[in-house]
Amino acid sequence: MMKVLLIKDVKSLGKAGEIKEVKDGYGKNFLIGKGFAKSATAEVLAQHKEEEQEKAKALADEISVLKAMALKLDKAEIIITKKLGDNGHLFGSITKDEIAHALFEQHSIEIDKKHINEKLSIKTVGEHDLDFKLGHGLHATIHVDVQGE
Repeated sequence: MMKVLLIKDVKSLGKAGEIKEVKDGYGKNFLIGKGFAKSATAEVLAQHKEEEQEKAKALADEISVLKAMALKLDKAEIIITKKLGDNGHLFGSITKDEIAHALFEQHSIEIDKKHINEKLSIKTVGEHDLDFKLGHGLHATIHVDVQGE
């Protein structure tokens, strides 16, 4: 028997990052041979642990950046001015691109329009609250004031 560190998910054996004890032939010929695992030596395990710690730190950094962005967004209000038609309604609707552009211009906050959660269909003048989904379970609500010209 030998111990291996899985570097890819293997059906019926385990997930990447797990250490499993397998028969020598299966471990050497299939798992290691096909690149699903590495032999679980002290050196490989130490390197894996270090990589996991780096990943955890990178994730924590990303989450703290997103939390800071959420705080900024929750306080942000943007004003978008659009042409009105004869009936007093907007020509077309406000797009995610317009929201992202206004946010950058008015608050220097750069955001990917994919983070705007709602099916965006602001077609009326007035105040609207938009939900932003930032990832990792973090949300923010931004206030949009649409004015006609």
